[in-house]
Formats: sequence, C-alpha cells, structure tokens
Amino acid sequence: MASTEEIPVTTTAPAKVDDIIKALSGLESNIDSLDEKLADMKNQLNQKALKEIDKLRKQVTEMATKEAESIIAQSREKAKLESQKIATEGDENLKNVQKKIGDKFDEAVDHVVSTVLKA
Repeated sequence: MASTEEIPVTTTAPAKVDDIIKALSGLESNIDSLDEKLADMKNQLNQKALKEIDKLRKQVTEMATKEAESIIAQSREKAKLESQKIATEGDENLKNVQKKIGDKFDEAVDHVVSTVLKA
C-alpha cells in the first residue's frame, strides 16, 4: 500500500487568501478609478480641442475678412484711378472738339453765307 502523506492545513492559508482577495479587490477598485479618470481626461481633451477649433475658426474668419476688405479697398482705389483717367481723357477730348469747332466756326459761317448767297 502506498502511503499518503497529508499536507497539513495551517490556519495561515485562509489569511493569505483573504489578503490576496483584498489586494485584488483593491486593484480592481484602482482600475475602475483609473477608467473614470481616463474618461474624464478624454472629455476634457475633447472640450479643449473643440474650443481650440472654434478659436482657430474665428481667427481664420477674421483673417479672411481682413483680406477681403484689403482686396475690396485695392479694387476700389484702382477703379477710382481708372475713372479719373477716363474723366481726364474725356475733358481733353471735349477741349479738342471745342477748339476745332472754334477754329472752323468762321470758315463754316463763310461757307453757309456763300452757299445762301449763291442760291
């Protein structure tokens, strides 16, 4: 017959098991706490990202508005200069026509009088 040795059961084994269970329970609580903190950090990061996106969107809008205003001002100035140039050319043409009329007026009157007298 084989002899069977029994392992003596000590009273310290249940205490160690209880300690291990308590330690595992503590770890589980820590993991749950870390999960909650991680979720909070994700929310905070998301909120910061949204605020930054909004801030950048406003900056881009302001920059685009300033650029558009600058383009409009340049176009307005260019149009003003062009209109002044056209007005100046028109005035010069008017003076030339008036001068030609003045120069040819006496000749035209003489021609009309001569034509009327011949008739």
